Amino acid sequence: MSLFQNSVIQHHVKNLDKTAMNYAYEQYQKEFLSKIENIKTSKEEQYQYGFLEDIFVKVLGYTLNPAENFDLTNKQIKVIVSN
Repeated sequence: MSLFQNSVIQHHVKNLDKTAMNYAYEQYQKEFLSKIENIKTSKEEQYQYGFLEDIFVKVLGYTLNPAENFDLTNKQIKVIVSN
């Protein structure tokens, strides 16, 4: 069973901005696929911020916190410093 009906998908695909979609794919190739082998050998925590930056900011156009008017933030982590 599909998540969306084919008619809904087709409706939205027809309304996509092809120029914006092609630009986003080019950015995806440049910013993400070029690093894929290094990403595969990294731990999740090592690439977490990079993933947000590479995919959501550079490809999809989100603004990452702490920039003004951000619409994306990374998960909060607790840092414990001991003496």
